[in-house]
Amino acid sequence: MKHSNSRRVQIFSAAFVLPLLFCLATLPVRAQDPDEVVSTTTNLVQLNVGVVNARGLAVTSLSQSDFKVYEDGVRQQILHFEPTDAPFSLVLLLDTSGSTVNFRQQFKSAAWRFLDALAPEDRVSVVQFNAKVKSLTGFSTDRKKTAYAIEIADGAGETHFYDALKFAMRALDNEGPKRRKAIVVMTDGLDTSMRNSDRPLLASAKTDEEAIAAIDPKANPVLNAVLSAADQQGISIFPLALPSGDPKRLPLPDPRITGIYSAARSRLQILADRTGGRLNEIQRLDQMASLYAEVAAELRALYTVAYQPSSDRSHGGKWHEIKIEVAQPELIVRTRPGYFAR
Repeated sequence: MKHSNSRRVQIFSAAFVLPLLFCLATLPVRAQDPDEVVSTTTNLVQLNVGVVNARGLAVTSLSQSDFKVYEDGVRQQILHFEPTDAPFSLVLLLDTSGSTVNFRQQFKSAAWRFLDALAPEDRVSVVQFNAKVKSLTGFSTDRKKTAYAIEIADGAGETHFYDALKFAMRALDNEGPKRRKAIVVMTDGLDTSMRNSDRPLLASAKTDEEAIAAIDPKANPVLNAVLSAADQQGISIFPLALPSGDPKRLPLPDPRITGIYSAARSRLQILADRTGGRLNEIQRLDQMASLYAEVAAELRALYTVAYQPSSDRSHGGKWHEIKIEVAQPELIVRTRPGYFAR
């Protein structure tokens, strides 16, 4: 009888513990390093893919069979495909630091136009950032709710741009691994912490050329942590770069200032290129609304392709090159160029 009771205890323990272990195993794993933003529970590589013809017009009628994906020259099996009309989860990041105070209403009007150009089923979250990062509304298809969140965006002070990107990626992680994801951000890119870390590198710079050469923009660990998180989730980043951050427009040229501004603008370009997004440079403030609308149109013309690499990926930081071909060779394909295995 004692043996029978012991057996029932073992069965009960297994019935309770095994499901618990399974649930814990499927939870997203957060890295201990605060700069390691997101870990994912899937090995899928997800790509947002734009296809245009020779005239630059979007081609939106392709199917999964029209695509071939190669990693490091080896063709991969496509496991998941979304056409261009599939909905996105989008984070609209609004820079409410001191540098945007003078044209706050203009950028709000431009952001409203962006909402108008999205598909009805796209889920949008609005996040503002200055010295602090604050969610103004969670993901929603309710455009009135989202428009109100844009209306109440306010603030001044420092620019914590990369903290905002990390915040946005954590929010997007909760939207699920198969969801199409993007971040659209209007900013000058002059992150306060980045500027402070760049400044000592410029101490001996005497010319603009020396200042620009003194900083390797892509070597920044915070930038690379954000890129790694974007790789893992398949997030495309679309920066709209304000003219106030343009190194060619500095009112009082100084080598150290030129170096800081050039590095900031280069990092915006890197964010776009590495994630399959696009950097849009705002030349005049009255262009903001049209550029937001162009970004919305580009999002609506993206396919999503996902595959699980056929080769074993070590976590030694090796670069894996991605190439996509379509059935019609005259078409031009754009996506992120690859990823570093982490």
